[in-house]
Amino acid sequence: MTGVDERAGSAAIRPVNMRHWPGNPGRPALALHCMMGSASYWGPIADRLGGAVDLRAFDMPGHGRSAPWVPGGGIDFHTGVTRIAAAMIDRPLDLIGHSMGATVALRIAVAAPEAVRTLTLIEPVLFAALPDGTEGRDAGVPDLDRLVGAGENLTAARQFLDAWGGPGGFDAMPSAMHPALARQIELVLDSNATLWHDTARILRDGGLEAIDAPVMLVRGADTRPEITGIIDGLAARLPDVGRAVVPGAGHMAPLTHPAEIAGLIAANLERA
Repeated sequence: MTGVDERAGSAAIRPVNMRHWPGNPGRPALALHCMMGSASYWGPIADRLGGAVDLRAFDMPGHGRSAPWVPGGGIDFHTGVTRIAAAMIDRPLDLIGHSMGATVALRIAVAAPEAVRTLTLIEPVLFAALPDGTEGRDAGVPDLDRLVGAGENLTAARQFLDAWGGPGGFDAMPSAMHPALARQIELVLDSNATLWHDTARILRDGGLEAIDAPVMLVRGADTRPEITGIIDGLAARLPDVGRAVVPGAGHMAPLTHPAEIAGLIAANLERA
């Protein structure tokens, strides 16, 4: 199945590049990629879903083929991406997200639970869900701030990708991508208030509890320990939740294990 490039956006936010893998017109779905990723990595997963859903995924601003993110108007990057995604929803759909994309999906589901048919969250990085005092609860954030403040963006990108990237971390990325990585690390920092301090109030009282759609929480068996703590915290509050672990996978499970991820998404689709 070949994805088709489209454009989407609004007058308030610059257009983004959209990928579309046509499928069941009665089952729309939206997939949200991770930081420093792109919509293209949903392609192998869409192929394995075999048209069960009509799947769309967009390149976040500053990623893939989308225009750069232009900060302003008091809107942080996480809020901007959330607004783009929410504007694409005009009827209940299956919402799928990975890493930061999973936190955007969860933010939408909390704000408008009636808009979500199923919710599949892969490696959600909502660090605010970790209990206070958890080891690593605030690890890395001050150092990234310091490095970017000193103009050492590539060093910050290396630190980030060595912790959260795919096999090989930063060294596996082509040098041609280094300028983009240097820009994207600033978007990581622009999302930290939401991810670490929940300034969007995703975890507000009654929010998770109001999601009555089937939720699947997925992590890689070899992921970072923070993810297990986050999933534990979310699962304890969600009314209809399943959990799954992908053997041999790390944080980038959708990229490294598309067959297993597609199977888990399909299983959650059947629960609706």
